[in-house]
Amino acid sequence: MKKPCVYIISNQSHSTIYVGVTSDIAQRMAQHRNHQFGGFSARYNLTQLLHFEEFGSMAEAIAREKQIKSWSRKRKDGLISSNNPSWKDLLEEL
Repeated sequence: MKKPCVYIISNQSHSTIYVGVTSDIAQRMAQHRNHQFGGFSARYNLTQLLHFEEFGSMAEAIAREKQIKSWSRKRKDGLISSNNPSWKDLLEEL
């Protein structure tokens, strides 16, 4: 699915989350699952897609990413729970 979006990923235990932005969520998730980036997402094995929001432009998606990144962990958890109460991996829904 090629559309600008913000996404939140986590590991199996949901102890760590990451907020990112992409124009192709399916491709980006494949990259995270294959640890192509190294760094933070690979170090913490962040492979589960818990939340994503689509936007009409990349500028809008980047603005939303910055907004969410500035939030506390509790508020980010609330955002995930409001749309995905069971915190299931949403990749299958794409």
